[in-house]
Amino acid sequence: MKALTPDGADAPQGSHERTASSYEDRLVSIVTPAYRAAPFVEETIRSVQAQTYGRFEMLIVDDCSPDDTAAVVQRAAEDDPRIRLLRQQRNGGPAAARNRALDEARGRWIAFLDSDDLWLPRKLELQLPVHLASGAKISCTDFRRIHETGGEPGHLIAAPRWLDYRRLLCNTGIPTSTVLVDRALTGPFRMKETRCDDYACWLDLLRPGGFAIGLHEDLMRYRVLQSSWSRNKVKYSRHVWATYRDVERLGLPQSLWSFANYAVRGAMKYARF
Repeated sequence: MKALTPDGADAPQGSHERTASSYEDRLVSIVTPAYRAAPFVEETIRSVQAQTYGRFEMLIVDDCSPDDTAAVVQRAAEDDPRIRLLRQQRNGGPAAARNRALDEARGRWIAFLDSDDLWLPRKLELQLPVHLASGAKISCTDFRRIHETGGEPGHLIAAPRWLDYRRLLCNTGIPTSTVLVDRALTGPFRMKETRCDDYACWLDLLRPGGFAIGLHEDLMRYRVLQSSWSRNKVKYSRHVWATYRDVERLGLPQSLWSFANYAVRGAMKYARF
């Protein structure tokens, strides 16, 4: 596998031309919503700054945090112009914060990274050329979970190898903090105001056609917070069901089939840390 150099000079040439002249072709725009993230966001930023591929901008949107999140990000931004702090006027949740960053993003490539998760140093270097060569709209990678306080990572969780829209309905397993989107193929996009805003977005992008691929490289650490709503699997399952019925407008038989597949995969995924 040929890796990208930090300036992108050795990137393979893709078969698709840019569809929006305003996008910087080799720039990765990293979308990071942040709320009450002061204990973790500095480590998250450092994991981005450690990337061996250096053509990125990191757009961190402070969603009116009552703690020192904005101050921590501002200090990092003063030292590194690739880091940008954006402040919301009111607390609007992660979808609104991500949309603010998407509005400001200059890159052809959109990467998502939550404010408490971490990338391994070669994440962009390894993922970009594989994604570009594949013609996929979306790519993701393997990852491991870590406890809130850090420590040894858990077992490897593999990314789905290949998904189109129909397969994605049965598989919510695209980990958001590993996702890379090629806007030359998707065009501009936005998150929906729903609790499963990331999953609904991937469905939106693949519904007209195209596919997502998984790179089987361990490149992200997902921090499991005790306060995270997604830890409550009953609540999360209800939101997945609502995505099928209220967002995707699926009929009852297809919703039941998709939900059954999601539940089985989820049980296998979370059988151990």
